[in-house]
Formats: sequence, C-alpha cells, structure tokens
Amino acid sequence: MKKIIIRVAIALAVLGGVGYGGYQLFNAMPQRQASIPTTKVRQGDVVVRSFTRGELRAVRSATLSAPNLFGTVQVTKMAALGAFAREKDLVVEFDDAEVISRLEEKQLELDQIDEQVKKSRADLSIRNNQDQVELLRARYSVRRADLEVKRNELLSAIDAKKNTLTLDESKRRLKQLESDIKSRQEQAQAELAVLMERRNKSVLELNRERARLNQVKLLSPMSGLVAIKQNRGSAMMFGMQLPDIREGDQIQPGIPVAEVLDLSELEVVAKVGELDRANLREGQDVVMRLDAIADKSFTGKIKSMSATASANMFSSDPAKKFDVLFSVDMRQLLTTLGAKPDYIERVIATAEANRKKAPIGPPPGAMAAMMARMGAGGGGGMGAGGMGGGMMGGGGGGGSMTSGAPGFSMGGPSTGGFAPAGGQDPSAGGGQRRAGGGGGMMGAFTRDLQPDQATKMRDAITKALGGKSIVELEGEERSKVMASLREEYQKITGKPMPSRSSSGPGGAPTEVAQGGRRNGGSGPGGPGGGMMGGFGANGFSAKDMENAKLPLPPEEDSQIDVLLRPGLLSDVEIIVEKIPNAINVPTQAVFEKDGKPVVYVKTERGFEPRNIQIFKRSESVMVLTGGVKPNDVIALADPFAKPTDKKKKSDGGGGAGMPMGQKGSR
Repeated sequence: MKKIIIRVAIALAVLGGVGYGGYQLFNAMPQRQASIPTTKVRQGDVVVRSFTRGELRAVRSATLSAPNLFGTVQVTKMAALGAFAREKDLVVEFDDAEVISRLEEKQLELDQIDEQVKKSRADLSIRNNQDQVELLRARYSVRRADLEVKRNELLSAIDAKKNTLTLDESKRRLKQLESDIKSRQEQAQAELAVLMERRNKSVLELNRERARLNQVKLLSPMSGLVAIKQNRGSAMMFGMQLPDIREGDQIQPGIPVAEVLDLSELEVVAKVGELDRANLREGQDVVMRLDAIADKSFTGKIKSMSATASANMFSSDPAKKFDVLFSVDMRQLLTTLGAKPDYIERVIATAEANRKKAPIGPPPGAMAAMMARMGAGGGGGMGAGGMGGGMMGGGGGGGSMTSGAPGFSMGGPSTGGFAPAGGQDPSAGGGQRRAGGGGGMMGAFTRDLQPDQATKMRDAITKALGGKSIVELEGEERSKVMASLREEYQKITGKPMPSRSSSGPGGAPTEVAQGGRRNGGSGPGGPGGGMMGGFGANGFSAKDMENAKLPLPPEEDSQIDVLLRPGLLSDVEIIVEKIPNAINVPTQAVFEKDGKPVVYVKTERGFEPRNIQIFKRSESVMVLTGGVKPNDVIALADPFAKPTDKKKKSDGGGGAGMPMGQKGSR
C-alpha cells in the first residue's frame, strides 16, 4: 500500500511538471504574436494635413464706450442685441438732463459776464470822458498861469513870485492828473481783462458741456451687428453670471457698452500645437466647415500666426498652443450660402472700402476722460486737439482767438492775456483786432503773408466772424466760416492753405476738415475736436446726431445683411504639404527603441524591429526614406511588450516617445 501511494505521488509530480513546462512553452510560442494588429507599408501620394477648431469673428469692430458726462451716466435707449445697425444708426443713448441743466447754467453765467463786461466798458468810457475834461481844465490852468507869469515884469516882486508859484502848482497838478488818468485806465483795463478771463473760462466750460452733450448719443461708425457688453460695474456674487447692460442701468464712464461687428469680412481664430506650428506658414490653403452648415465647406488661407505659445489655465488641456488666424474667402462663402451676385458684390465693395478707412478713433469715453487734463492751463490750440490754447494752436494758458470786443484781443503767447489792439486807445472802440503775441487766429493766418496780403486776410477774418469769437460759433457755423476763409486765403495768395502742425506757439492753420477724425474726432470745441470739422463725437455732425434712430430689433428686421454671425464654431483642415510617391506608415506603428525610431516587421519567424529614417511627420502619418519596403506588414502595437509593463500599456503602443500633436488624419 505504501508503494502505491509513493508511485501515485511521483506520477502527480511528473504531470505537474509537464503541465508547467507546457504552459511556459505555450507562452513562449510565436502564436501569441498573432493577435497583434498589423497594417501594410504604403507607397503613394501623401497629403499631410493638420486639423484644429476655431471660432468665426469679424475682422473689424468698433467698441462704443460710456462717455464721461461729469455726472450720472444712465442708459436711456439701447439697440437690441443682435440688431443690424447701419452706419449713423443710434446704438446707445444716455440721460442728458444733468448735462442740459449745467449747459443752461453755464450759458446764464456767460450772459451775466457779458453784461458785466458791457457795464465795465460803459463805465470806462464815461470815466475816460471825465478824465479828458479834467485834463483839458488842467492844461487850461497851466496855460493861464503861464500867461500871468509873462506879466511879472510889470508887477511887484511879491505878485511876480505868486504867479511863478501858481504856474509851478498848475504844472504839478497837470502831471499828477496825467499820472492818475493813466493809472485809472490801467486799473480799468485790468478789471476788464479779469472779466474777459472769466468770460473765456465760461466759454471754455460751456464748450465742454456742449461736447459732453454731443457724447450722450453713440452712433454706429459702420454697418454691422450690435453686440451688447456685460455690466461689469454691477454687484456680483461668486458663481453669478454678469448681466448684459440694459436700459436704465447706471454705468461707469469709460467702460465698453456695445460693439459693432463689421460682417463684410470675417476670419477664424484657432489654436494649434507645437508640432503643427512647425509645419505651418502664412499663405497655406485651408478648408473650413462651419458647424451651422456642416454639409458645406469653403476655403481660406493662413493669415497670421503668433510667435509665442500660451496656455489657458481654465481649460482642461494644460498644453501651450499657438494662436493662428485664418482668412475667409468671402466670395466663396457667400456663394456657398446661396447669396445673390449683386449682394456679394456689395459686400465685397463694403469690405474694400472699410479696409481703406482710417482706424476707429478713441471711444468718446476716453475722449471725455481727457477733458479734466485739458483745462485753461493746457497748451495747444483747439484745432490741434486741445481746448486750452488759441483757436489754431496758440500759446498756453486758455487764450481765445479774439476777445470779441472792439479794440481788444485775447490769446497771448503764454498767458492768453488781455492786450490792446495796435496800441490804440481802448476807449475808442475801433481798434484793429490782432492776436496777442501771435497766439490767435490773426497771427496764425497771416504769419507768412506779405503786409498787404495780411491786411486783406485780417479784414476777411473780421468780416467772416461778424464780431464774434470763434469759440462762440456752433459746429456747423464754424465749419462754414473756416471753409470761406480757406477760399479767401487761396484768392489772396493764389495757393491753398498750408497744412502745418500747430504744436508751437501760435501754430499756423491746420487742415482738420475731415470730420474731426484726423485730430481726434471730438465735438465742436470739445477735447481733440477739429475746429474746421464741426463734427460731434466719433466724427458725426449735429444733423447726424439729431436724425439718428435705433435699428430695428432682430425679430422685426429682415436681416437680409446678416447671413453669418460671429461666434460660430468651425473645423479647419490645414493642407500642410503634398508629397508624391512617398513611403508612409501610420504614426501609431512607429516606436522608440534605444533612442531610435523603429517599426516591427512581421516575418516567418515572428516580428523583428527595424530602424527607420523619418522624412516628414504629421499627426497621423509618417513619411519614411528607408528601413522598410512597400507592402511590408508592420505591427500597430509593440509585440514584445510585457503585460506587467504598465507604462507601455498606458501608452497604447503607437508613437511611444514620438512627439504628438493635437489631432490628425491622412
């Protein structure tokens, strides 16, 4: 019995050993490699492509910001979100009650100062007449005393001495009276100069309020889609979404309120990985497909690429990517959407015209914010973008062009002070106006002219102004006056008015007739506003501001001009390169071994590694120059990877160690 048990145990041990050896042999057999997925090495034309996803947006847009009204900035009217605004349509309007109230107060203050000026001039005239009478009496007394002295030979010594003393006393009285009259005239002129400075300050403040009144309406500078901004000044809580700006909201000056998007020319902005960036260049052809019309495609080109990569910390992808802009073939896009030929030509013409326009100037809010820095002490003429100097860039100090008073002119080279005209008597009231120190309009227009030409030009300016100051004129009146002066200048000199910088003291005439845009584009007399333009905020005339109306809301408008809306998502296929008759393998079939790229070729004995030479790589295909032949069967996974090798398993085989991009296909 014992022998039987021993024999059974030996038999079981032998069977166990044979089973274990068979199991090891089975694992070592090449049949395990038969489950590896394979593919063939191909030879043919290869088109290397890259893929990305971007967002459609307008090439040009105009941001409208809230102006600084020096008070409450409250929205009273606003275009609907998604409305299509034509050029000069009203987009946003603010409450102007406070501005109008201040404007009336400034106008009343100016009228009061004008009455005080009239009273001072009348008192000065009366006092001058009295002084002339007293002066005549004093001179008569001197003459009479002189005649009495001539009789001294016939009189006694005492009477002769009396006559001599009387003559000396009369002369002293005359000299004292002349000194007193001169002092009184200087004092009266100083008082009048103070009043004129107060008047200039009131005119400056009045023009500021007029400029603010011109900024209560924000008009669309071009045709486009209206996008309303979010109200970032409202109280916020964590997790709360910012609301859009609505009618009745009070907002802070300078913040963006709305944006007008020009739909005549579109582009796509996207991001690409570092591998794709190395293969891209400007001008490469791309094929795009919008999600909204996925069944249709249109072409474009790479417009520009960023030089540095950036990462979005709020994105799930931590990799840094490069920004790429793609231009869109608008003609093909509109044709794909079924637009009519006449509409396509109109859109193309609009895009071409907008491309030639000057960039949109600073928003009215930014212009208004500068007003606080452009007070009476600021230099530079109003025609050059300032409010402080003379009309055409006179010296500093808030000098006006002329005082508006006969015989006086304002606008010295540095003080903008009061100066008598031509040395004439101020009381005469008929003195010729001139710009004190060359800081006003007369000096600006006549500096480089001959004496006879300068005289004619001064007469033309006096006639055109009609006794008023340039700052007292409204925008349209000022525009007409400057147009007539330009014509008169050309008639007198035989050449057009020169265009010069008005940065120096008493700057010469500056051509700013193009709507005020060239020198800042603000309202008449406003900060940065062209004096010849007569335009309001954003270069619009008073008539445009008055006739501006809100665009129809999207549900009431036919929206015939809105075929595409910015923000649509698009798939972009970039054609990197076309390689003819190339040997290529899938990217996942290339592995790294000993620091070199290899592929595993299937032979009769199993898979064996072969070193390869890579010519071009993309997201999905690698073009080779050697190492394999066409139709060779290669593995798509590492056939020698151990099941316990978690790293290899997590890599999934293909492209271990190879730099991979974002997405790709062949």
